[in-house]
Amino acid sequence: MPTRSASAKWEGGLKGGRGSFSGETGLGGQYSFSSRFESGTGSNPEELLAAAEAACYSMALGSGLEKNGTVATSIETKAGCTIEMVADKPTITRMQLDVRAVVPKIDDATFARSSSRQRPPSRVVPSRTRESKRRVRSSSLRWTYLRWFRRA
Repeated sequence: MPTRSASAKWEGGLKGGRGSFSGETGLGGQYSFSSRFESGTGSNPEELLAAAEAACYSMALGSGLEKNGTVATSIETKAGCTIEMVADKPTITRMQLDVRAVVPKIDDATFARSSSRQRPPSRVVPSRTRESKRRVRSSSLRWTYLRWFRRA
């Protein structure tokens, strides 16, 4: 598998400084103390991690459903990455995935079997997980996958 790359540059001190990042495909943005730890304008590393986790999980679930013979019409995943101070250090403590899938011709039991085999592919940090699923309308399923990261 290929190695993907990105870079980041930070200028200045922590609270008054600013940074930028870019990926090899042109993805890029600006970030700051305010955009990361408050509600300021700009992006932040946790937003990028959430986007990566959502994209990977959607793709993995699509693959699992296809292998089951029940190709999804669409899979939408929203990820929330929570950062908190743990032992005076910013720490990612939770990744929540809220997934809505439209899968024609699938029953709850088959969907449960297919989706239970899929886990977020992020294996960077050991975690505990809890999963809940509920049907929202015919041929559309929604569930929340919560992932808590171990605190050091």
